[in-house]
Amino acid sequence: MPMNNNVQSSGTNTTVVPGAKQALNQMKAEIAGELGMSNYASMDKGTLTSRENGYVGGYMTKKLVEMAEQQLAGKQQQ
Repeated sequence: MPMNNNVQSSGTNTTVVPGAKQALNQMKAEIAGELGMSNYASMDKGTLTSRENGYVGGYMTKKLVEMAEQQLAGKQQQ
């Protein structure tokens, strides 16, 4: 499958939209709080299990997909 030359794959997480990093970190902290990790922002993520970190990332992805679906549905109705 040919690779798209417009996509950079440097192996690092880069923020595409300026200012989104802070919003994503806030969302991550809120989701971690919902999962019972109240001090997630200040905790050493290396001490968490893969499962715990995976839950946070998984729920973030789920919520982001839901937000995108709602936004797309709103655009289609206009």
